[in-house]
Amino acid sequence: MASIFSKIIAGEIPCYKIAEDERCFAFLDINPVAPGHTLVVPKNETDYIFDLTDEDYQAMWQFARKVAQALKAATGCVKVGVAVIGLEVRHAHIHLVPMNSEGDMNFANKSQFPAERMQEIARNIQAHF
Repeated sequence: MASIFSKIIAGEIPCYKIAEDERCFAFLDINPVAPGHTLVVPKNETDYIFDLTDEDYQAMWQFARKVAQALKAATGCVKVGVAVIGLEVRHAHIHLVPMNSEGDMNFANKSQFPAERMQEIARNIQAHF
């Protein structure tokens, strides 16, 4: 059965897309820990990040770096935090979180924003990609 992320990549479930290339896809987390919290996923559905092929693994981190640079430029944050957790969705993914303090990476503090705000955030990041 396809993961929710595979369904998002296929366009079966809507998302706030940031960018994609031939191997990877980036979109806003719908329950962000900070405004701009973005997920980077490989298009090739693999549960565990360390089970990715060498090519997909390297492509994913290179793509994540580009997304993080755009995210930092768009939000003006001090740094972009990185987390690989992968327990909620069985599809490898990298969390990119704009940070101004270490507390910004607290995954217990998830939020929700109105669709208009999510669209605005996505457009701002896309403009810097």
